[in-house]
Amino acid sequence: MNIKRFEVNPLCVNCYVVSDEMPMQEDGNVRKEAVIIDCGCSDEHEWNEIKTYIAEEGLEVKHLLNTHLHFDHIWGNTFVYRDLGLRPEACYEDLYIYEHMDEQIQSVLGVGIPHPPIPPLGTSLLDGSVITFGQTTLKVITTPGHSRGCICFYDEANGVLFSGDTLFCGSCGRTDLEGGSYQDIMRSLQKLVALPESTQVFCGHGPSTTIEREKRYNLYLR
Repeated sequence: MNIKRFEVNPLCVNCYVVSDEMPMQEDGNVRKEAVIIDCGCSDEHEWNEIKTYIAEEGLEVKHLLNTHLHFDHIWGNTFVYRDLGLRPEACYEDLYIYEHMDEQIQSVLGVGIPHPPIPPLGTSLLDGSVITFGQTTLKVITTPGHSRGCICFYDEANGVLFSGDTLFCGSCGRTDLEGGSYQDIMRSLQKLVALPESTQVFCGHGPSTTIEREKRYNLYLR
């Protein structure tokens, strides 16, 4: 499995292109499948960097995944839908904020920002849902708190977690936005702290970390 991180938009969201090789084909060719997690590109330039990487690596993108549906994590869904034909897959508990993105932007930034129409949602992801690509399997862990529909993607075989805005290096997601709950995120963090300490955590913002480090230094996990 290969993980490529792109930092996008003014809120510095981590967008991940995660790829894996399929078993070698009969013709000897190697086929590589991928998913995009949290495509928050705010303009064509940012999207073109990701699109160029996908083309140069010869990746077939199978899924567009969102850890939650706050505007800074979904801005680029429009580009992916337009160019790759993929609908975003997410937890439908965030459907309201997705359908009212203008209100969401106004409440967070205090100003409105023009944006292209957002694409319709695809598969609704529930606790225990499974996403497969290449020889990789991602399992959905529901982690409400930052929003009602926050989820994480866990690859048990490789010991990797994509935590979105639930768990950060040394911190956790804010809970003062619509649908947020401090009590919920505390319960969600306890789900994550139960994962193996060697688990690598790729966050929605900021640097990556490990469960071991967060158990030791993150006050929210104590």
